[in-house]
Order: sequence, then structure tokens, then C-alpha cells
Amino acid sequence: MSASTQDSSDAAMNESALQIIPENTPALPADPLTILHGWAENGWLRRLDSALAAFMRELDSSATPALLVSTAVLAQMEGRGHTCLPLRRLVAQPDEILAWPQAAHKELTALWLTLPGNLSDWLSALRTSPLVRSITLNPSSSHEETDRGQPLVLGGTTDEPLLYLRRYWLHERQVSCDVLQRTTAVHPVDEAPVRRWLDRLFDPSGNEVDWQKLACAVALRASLTVITGGPGTGKTYTAARLLALLFATHAEPERLRVALAAPTGKAAARLRQSIDVSLQELSRRLGNELDLETFTRRMGAARTLHSLLGARPDTRQLRFNASHLLDIDILIVDEASMIHLEMMAALLQAMPAGARIILLGDKDQLASVEAGAVLGDLCRDALHGHYDPETARYAKAVAGITLPREFLADDAKTTPLAQQTVMLRKSRRFGGLIGQLAWAVNNGNAELARQLIARDTTGILQTTSHPTAGTAPDLAVHGRPGAPACYADYLRLVRSPPRDAMTHADHHESWVKSVLLAFERFRILCAVHEGDWGTESLNAAVQQALAAAGLLKPAGEWFAGRPVMVTRNDPELGVFNGDVGVALPGTRAYSALRVYFLDGDRLRSVGVSRLAHVETAFAMTVHKSQGSEFLHTALVLPLGGAKVLTRELVYTGITRARENFTLIEGQAGLLHQAIEQQSQRASGLGLQLG
Repeated sequence: MSASTQDSSDAAMNESALQIIPENTPALPADPLTILHGWAENGWLRRLDSALAAFMRELDSSATPALLVSTAVLAQMEGRGHTCLPLRRLVAQPDEILAWPQAAHKELTALWLTLPGNLSDWLSALRTSPLVRSITLNPSSSHEETDRGQPLVLGGTTDEPLLYLRRYWLHERQVSCDVLQRTTAVHPVDEAPVRRWLDRLFDPSGNEVDWQKLACAVALRASLTVITGGPGTGKTYTAARLLALLFATHAEPERLRVALAAPTGKAAARLRQSIDVSLQELSRRLGNELDLETFTRRMGAARTLHSLLGARPDTRQLRFNASHLLDIDILIVDEASMIHLEMMAALLQAMPAGARIILLGDKDQLASVEAGAVLGDLCRDALHGHYDPETARYAKAVAGITLPREFLADDAKTTPLAQQTVMLRKSRRFGGLIGQLAWAVNNGNAELARQLIARDTTGILQTTSHPTAGTAPDLAVHGRPGAPACYADYLRLVRSPPRDAMTHADHHESWVKSVLLAFERFRILCAVHEGDWGTESLNAAVQQALAAAGLLKPAGEWFAGRPVMVTRNDPELGVFNGDVGVALPGTRAYSALRVYFLDGDRLRSVGVSRLAHVETAFAMTVHKSQGSEFLHTALVLPLGGAKVLTRELVYTGITRARENFTLIEGQAGLLHQAIEQQSQRASGLGLQLG
């Protein structure tokens, strides 16, 4: 595109975005910092956002208004989970980028009239600043200014310029470089014995493509493999067979060092439990051919990523990094959709060059709470495959799989990452109504989703519109017809411990485990923390309803039966952000409360006086529920929560339910609204991956 053509295109977009200027548009002060601080006072920006713009003025007294505004908006975008600011959209459609209330549009329009009128002029205003490092990627050439520690980076391409805070650009570059290196670093594969083992590990699939078998085959070829798929598609089942395959084909299997990890303690425990079950089944199937029992014992417990990397209290520094590598050969990470950009960069840096890392996750779930949507970026070709001729040949030779034509690359536009990415496409658990509802939501079919709920007569699905303040608490106390699981299940066990549970350790442990397992039968999931339908209000309402029903006796902050979620990592205590446990009396005295956590079959506990960073967890956010499953899940969509209600949030909430799902809408139509709204995080990782 020529410069003149681009200028006219930019001008047209800008005119389209701001073509109607109200007559009563307010006159704004000349200094953009005054405007930005005012917007922070109104809640349209965070104070941190306008403060960062002010800091840029301190560093460069001649900073242009475009630079100051870009910095403030970029900081706000980072707070919403984006890693960069798409400048073309900012110039042409600022109201869409900012998504501010209608009351802010007049002031936004007035400010935009004082800023560059097209993208080229806006970019020029940024490039002239000593605070901006300019880096542009193009198919045929690239331009990179000297790194002088500039706090901002202007990257992306000429067609899609992106502005970054320095550290996020560095994280993206590091992740893209590591991914490229690991997907192109070839591991030699002796195809004949691998074929024999794969045929032993997997049952014949007829004419269907066995994607699990393919995933195991391709994981042998390189140091990084991504396996994605929805609930019930067998991601951990596949990972267990991959471990058995690596054990069977390794020259010195007794020396293999394997680690299992996930972003949260609950997800890590479930990963280890699933791997154990699958390997035990394989051990029975294979008999004496492989000593999988010894192999399983040597793996050790699954850990959170923070624990694996050696997180330290009150610092972002990690014990394991590029200078101090992890001592492992194979790392399997589950729930990879929850891994934010900074954590992925740290994880890849800490991995030895020849070690294998296998990422498991559902690309359609909610992205991480912090900035980045790494799994989504890595899986951009997963649906269509884009496999090249060598991968097709390898799949046939090693796995006996003929890849269908629609999954082969039409031209040279494929990547090494695509060859190491496999999407599992057949759900073995979610074939019923919950699976159909999840499919409808994930595919944007709001009408089908509505019909599935409306026509269900089995009690599996139910929706409640225009709920009262007691709807969710009543569900917590009594359950509902067709879905009896509720909090009464675990609280009856809390109130009636076995007679000798407080004096015999074995009996006490058995009782505690039964309480924790009963608590996991039901959960209320929220989209937000604040408001009448957020976690804060609902936790208080549910606790009050349970007390009124005589199911618990709150006495101050801590009481027997209080469920809590850890909100801050504390490696010294062995607890991490997202861990969920229940306060129960210990064995020595009934008043000595401890919070008990269940990791697979293993209990751990911490005295309540040592847990300073926890919150009550009758209700939790959908984000925090990732990696968990409940017999009965109730999802609350709040009135006035339009900004956070997305397809990914609803899909994630639905797929936490194993047998029953209840939808509570603040008003009719919120489900439809959420399904129509997909979350799109701004990121340049896909561009850097090629």
C-alpha cells in the first residue's frame, strides 16, 4: 500500500469514527495530562494509567499529546489483559478500543480533534520520541532501532502497528523465539519401533483419525508440543500414553526425569490423578512389558507453575531461570489457557534446551487473568491443521494415520508450530446435553443454546431469569429438582464427624477427605467480584442462608465448615493462589481449626492463624474455577456486566459442570448477549510466530 493511499484510508476511517461532532462538545484544556487525570477521576481510566503518562512527560518534557494519550490507553489495555495497543484501531475507532460509557464520548471526541488525524501522523509522533524504540516486522524486511532501554516499543507490521510497554514486547519476542527453536529442533525418531508401541498403546480406530495417537507421534519429533481440545477429549489420557511411549523408546528409561505442573494447585492435583489412573490402566494392559508402576512413583507430585519455578514471596524473581535451568527431561503442563505471557516466558526460559515440554489446554476457554492469551495464539492453526507433506508422511509411517485433505496445508503458508500442534476433536464425556450446550455456545449459536435449555425435561439444564436475591443462596442450601447436589452435602458431614475422628489420625483423615469431596459436588460461579451478583455479595448471602438453615454456625472470621480460596502465593506454607480448602478441627482439640486441602489423594493443612490471604469460597469467579469440575455448577450472569460477559466465559462456566448445570441470569437475554460477544485480546505473538 502506498503512503498516499494509506493516508487517505486512515483519514477515511478517522472521519467515519468521528464524523458527527455534537454542537455542545466541551472545550478541553490544552494539556492532555489534565484531561487524562480528569478521566481517571471519573473512573474511565485507572489512576495508574494517567500516572504513567505523567511519568513519560517527566522523562521527556517535549512528549507529544499522541504519545501521552497512547501511553495511558496502553496501560489501561494491559490492565484488561492485552499485551499491546493496536494503533490503527485506536486512531480510527477509539470508542471501541476504550469501551467507555456514553457520558465519556463527548470528551473523547473533543480530545481526538486535537490529535493526529491519520495513522501515519500518529506513528510519526511516536517515532520521534526518545522514549520509543521502533521495530517493524515485514515479510521481506525488518527495521530495528538500537535498544537504549526505551520504556515503549513500536512493533508489529506496517499494516498492523502495535505499541507495547517494553517488558511485554520482550516477553513476546522471547516466547516466539523459544517456540520457534523448540518446534524446529528435530529429535531423531526410529519410526518402526515407535509404530509398534503406538499400536500397542492405542486401540484400532477404524477409518477415523485417532488424534490422540497422532499427538503422541508428533510429540516425539521436537522439544515443544501443544495438545488442545475441549472437555472429555482425553488430553491427560493422551499425555499418559505419551509418557509410556517415551519410557518405552528411551535408551535409558530409568533415568528419565518427568515433572507435572499446572497454573493452580487444584489443576495440578487433577493432572497427577488423571495421569496415575491412565498409567495404572496401561500397566494392567501391558503386563510385564513396561515397569510403569516404578516409573509413576518416580514422577513425584504435580506442582503449580509457581512452585515448579521456585517463586519467592513478595518478588517477581524465580529461582529457576535461563541461568539456573530446571533439572528435567519431560514437562507436562495442564490448563495452559490459564498461563499468562510473563509466566510462559519464564517457563520456557527455565527449560533445558533438549527437554520436552507438552502443553495441554482448551484453546476456547477464558484466557489468563493477567496479560496475554498465549495458548490461543499458539493454537491459531489448530482447527484447520495446516500440516505439511512431511508431517503427513510421518503420520502415516509412525501412527498409520492418513491425514484428511482438509487438514493439509494448501501452500507454503504453514509454520513449524503448526506441525507440533494437535487438536483432539472427539469428546468421550461431553456427548450429552451439557456437551451440546457447550458446543452451541462455543460456535456462537445462541438460538440453539436457548432451545437446549428450554426443551430439557431431564433436570440436567435449567435457567432462571429475573432472579431474586435468594435464588443462588436457596440453590446452595437445597439444590433443585433433578440436581440435588448442594452445600448441605458437605456441611452435614462437618456437623457429624465420626465419634473417634478427633482422636484417631486415620479416622480423622478419612472424615476430612469425605468433607472435601462432598464440597466439590457443587459450586456457584460468578462473572464478577463486585455487585449484587458478584462473589463478595453472594458469599455473604450464601453463608447467611446456610446459617439460617442450621447447617453451619459462623462465629467470627473462622468457623468449622468455612470454605476458603488462597489469594496469594506463599511457598513457605505450601499454598498458592487459587488453592481451595475447608476449615475443620484438627485431631488434638475441636477448637484448633486448620484449613485442609486435597491434592489427589493427599491431604495437606495449614493453621487458620497463618493464612492471612484468603477469601470465602462458596462462590468463586469463572476464571478461578478453571481446572476444576463439579457435579452441579450454577453460573451467575449479572445485570450490568456487559463488559465481562463473553462467549468464552459462558463456555468455561458450562464445562465446569459434570452432571448438572444451572444458569442464573440477572435478566432475560444475558446468555444471548454473552454468546454474541467474543473476547479478543490484542497481541503481537501471532505475528512474531510467522
